[in-house]
Amino acid sequence: MVSLESLVTVVSSLVLRVSAYVFLRWIPGHHFPTIIYTAFAVYLPAFIASYLDSTPYNVLADEIDITLTEHSKDTDDSQTSSLPSTAAQSNPHNLRSADRATRQGGDDGDDEGDVDVNFEETLLLEEKPTHPIWTLLSGLPSPTSTFWSLMTALINVLFVLSVLDLIYRGPLLYRSHDLSFARVGYVSPSSAKLLIREPDSSREPIYLSYRNVESPTDDAWKSAGQVGSLDNATDFTTSFTIGRLAPDTQYQYATSTNHSGHFTTAPLPGHAPIHNQGTFTFLASSCIKPHFPYNPFSHPLTVPGLQKLAGWLPQLGASFMLFVGDFIYIDVPHRFGSTVEHYRREYRQVYSSPDWAAVTDNNLPWIHVLDDHEIANDWDSNTTGVYDAAIEPWNHYHHSVNPPAARRGMTYYSFVHGPASFFMLDTRRYRTPSPKSSILPYNSTDKTMLGSEQLSALLNWLRTPAPAGVRWKVLASSVPFTKNWRFNDQDTWGGYLVERQTILEAMWDVGRRGDGVGVVIVSGDRHEFAATGFPPPVGGKWPVSATVHEFSTSPLSQFWVPIRSYKQEDDEDVLIKYHPAGQSKFGALSITTPKTGDQSLLTYRLFVDGEEEWSFVVMTPPKVEGSGRGKDALWG
Repeated sequence: MVSLESLVTVVSSLVLRVSAYVFLRWIPGHHFPTIIYTAFAVYLPAFIASYLDSTPYNVLADEIDITLTEHSKDTDDSQTSSLPSTAAQSNPHNLRSADRATRQGGDDGDDEGDVDVNFEETLLLEEKPTHPIWTLLSGLPSPTSTFWSLMTALINVLFVLSVLDLIYRGPLLYRSHDLSFARVGYVSPSSAKLLIREPDSSREPIYLSYRNVESPTDDAWKSAGQVGSLDNATDFTTSFTIGRLAPDTQYQYATSTNHSGHFTTAPLPGHAPIHNQGTFTFLASSCIKPHFPYNPFSHPLTVPGLQKLAGWLPQLGASFMLFVGDFIYIDVPHRFGSTVEHYRREYRQVYSSPDWAAVTDNNLPWIHVLDDHEIANDWDSNTTGVYDAAIEPWNHYHHSVNPPAARRGMTYYSFVHGPASFFMLDTRRYRTPSPKSSILPYNSTDKTMLGSEQLSALLNWLRTPAPAGVRWKVLASSVPFTKNWRFNDQDTWGGYLVERQTILEAMWDVGRRGDGVGVVIVSGDRHEFAATGFPPPVGGKWPVSATVHEFSTSPLSQFWVPIRSYKQEDDEDVLIKYHPAGQSKFGALSITTPKTGDQSLLTYRLFVDGEEEWSFVVMTPPKVEGSGRGKDALWG
């Protein structure tokens, strides 16, 4: 029969190991450490009790010999007799009456002599087998091997130490105060923004220079300016804007802090790039968490997804990375605090990753959308609480080198790059705040994700005809536009259906105009990939060619959700492709316009864990006159 301490040992060990494995390799949820620590606190004393209570032998036989020696009261004679070797005969009440009388001195109680009773027990033992595999798997101590007992306990100790290592080593030992780096942000046809961080005051003032690497006559270095000093007010960061550049031209930059790189200016609006064989390509992804999945032998700031991304950059020829949120995870797996310094440290650690250099060596500009984990999970509290502390480093590290704000002082952006126009949403700052947002139904007219001003700016962007040659309007949303993600859908556009419908109709209007402009959405957040189509309603005023497509891609380097949560339940949001698996995902969107054709092609390529997984081609609506579904005659 299994003892209570053994049962507790096995159960607590199982809970500890499963929870630790999920936490280290699958989902680093903040609830797991408490479960793991509690399981270990239960396991350790139960293990010790099981070890002390265990015996290394099995009893095969147990024999008892009983010897009776009678001493006469009147004589010195003694008589010895042996009873059969049964345990039952050690009880005088089980003896024959004659024997009982002898032992007790007679029937009438007269003492006629003394009787000595001797017992001798013989055990036949067998040593228990060791079973090292069972010992290692169950967490139970081995009754015959101290070595294997220590090994199974050591496994659980290592699990706990690994959890502590993942949580604490990076934040406590790699605060990255000495981070010195430079990166390229938004690049327009005539300018480029650069972010520089330099905490070493002995390197001040800081100079930035640049040169045209394509011109045989004008390749001299030019000054882009200088900054006299940096201090902790901006976490030792500053931004430079290099102006008066030629469109679609490659430049080299260098700082006096020994950082250098290249960038290529954007082509003029409506023009295809002369580089990359006339194809305009940009990348999209979201969600980064260093040192996950956990590897005890890797650097605590490693970002495996950046390694996989860097391997494809030379082939893709991307103009920039459109990162749609969750660049940091302040609250995963453990929130150490909510001060400005806590948020700053998260940004420094990503940029301090040994894998970041592989991305910057390929001269990839990054522009950013704000999402919840830059503030707090599922953030919907406007500018209250920790918002001010969270937005301060966001402004220094990302907003300062992002595209122009659609409205001054706001955190949503709009720009044109060659054949595409972009609008980057802020889906966090302007939401209807909780608890009101969580109480109101999904189709409530009183709920907003964007706020009135941002919604107005977005609708104006959609209604305004694109510049000549611009064939695509790209909307960047940190959360999915589709309502097909059923888990926590109130945090996505699925929880704001009225506002979503207003935007959808404005996007369908773009295709209805007949000027050959298509609309696509890029999003992230869900740690899965899904491509979704939004066809106009049958019988409505919009042609099928006005269908909007969304490509939701994440994570770049994080966990993926093992439970499938995407499900199509109607014909409003149509599933094209669903791929949940993969700890590193990013998409490459390439736009080409055949010289002899009226329709532009957008090719989406999905990369999962370093391998190309899937591709899909979307065409712009045809350039035709007429209205409504009469345009469908030429669709495709």
